[in-house]
Amino acid sequence: MNIHETYMKRCLELAAKGFGNTAPNPMVGCVIVCEGKIIGEGYHQQFGQAHAEVNAINAAADKSLLPKSTLYVNLEPCSHFGKTPPCADLIIEHKIPNVVIGCTDINSAVNGRGIEKLINTGIKVTAGILENDCKKLNKRFFTFHEKKRPYIILKWAQTADGFIDIKRTEENPGKPLQISSDESRRLLHLWRSREQAVMVGTNTTLLDNPQLTVRGIEGKNPLRITIDKWLRIPKEYHLYDKSTPTLVFTAAEQPSEVNLEFVKIDFDRAIVPQILTELYKRSIQSLLLEGGEQLLNSFISAGLWDEARVFISDKKIEKGVNAPVLKTVPISNENISGDALFTFLR
Repeated sequence: MNIHETYMKRCLELAAKGFGNTAPNPMVGCVIVCEGKIIGEGYHQQFGQAHAEVNAINAAADKSLLPKSTLYVNLEPCSHFGKTPPCADLIIEHKIPNVVIGCTDINSAVNGRGIEKLINTGIKVTAGILENDCKKLNKRFFTFHEKKRPYIILKWAQTADGFIDIKRTEENPGKPLQISSDESRRLLHLWRSREQAVMVGTNTTLLDNPQLTVRGIEGKNPLRITIDKWLRIPKEYHLYDKSTPTLVFTAAEQPSEVNLEFVKIDFDRAIVPQILTELYKRSIQSLLLEGGEQLLNSFISAGLWDEARVFISDKKIEKGVNAPVLKTVPISNENISGDALFTFLR
């Protein structure tokens, strides 16, 4: 690993500290080096707050060293006014002569303009350092801007013999089958806290009355999403409790309320693309899809997913609701208190 890669790796470590707090902005870390020593470092901590470059420059105790330093950052410095002033302008203002960048920012508001602005003032720019690692860290951000939709994560738990639940109906709902371990369920709440939105379908809402909130750990609730074509979900159910922002896709005309918004879509057309288009308009960069069978399979059959996390327990029930099938090989397998957690990438 060369010296540029060493400092870029540190940028990525810093950037990851903002995981779950920066969206719709990317995660960015910044390191400033002078004569082989780090004199300032920082990361983007919270959406709407100072960017990584600002925090790193502010952290440099001796500003007189900046004109002979190198600034490392995993994503191209912004060149436009958003929630904060352009970072490229700040770098120029402090006369930092060398800037090393992991990857270009594909946001149309930046997309090379930050690099161009730096070069035009005489700053030496080196780009493409650990580029793949930099893009992987911000896969939600890049998917959103490249594909005009959120990064989609499928999640389900299944028995050893391939079922996600027993057969249940609205008339005989019973209790949902508890498949995964307590530790696996805690991990799910951590995932919810890190993604911008979580979604279930009509049947899951009617049968399980889920809360879709973050419990048992520190973290913010995601936007809750469900489908309720004819407004069949009882008003006393958790998703209608207005405790946290909730989005309902429906075919009916229904006025929105505080923390409970209804969006009318055309159920005579494919609904998944319509849902994703609406989420894109709302700058939702990540979606955790928790099932059940019909909703999961609708995304899978449409090829609209990026990652899948599947818990497989050692329980067997012999008959029930079939688990979805992915025609791809898992990239990892780990043990979570007796459950096998398989991760797939599309």
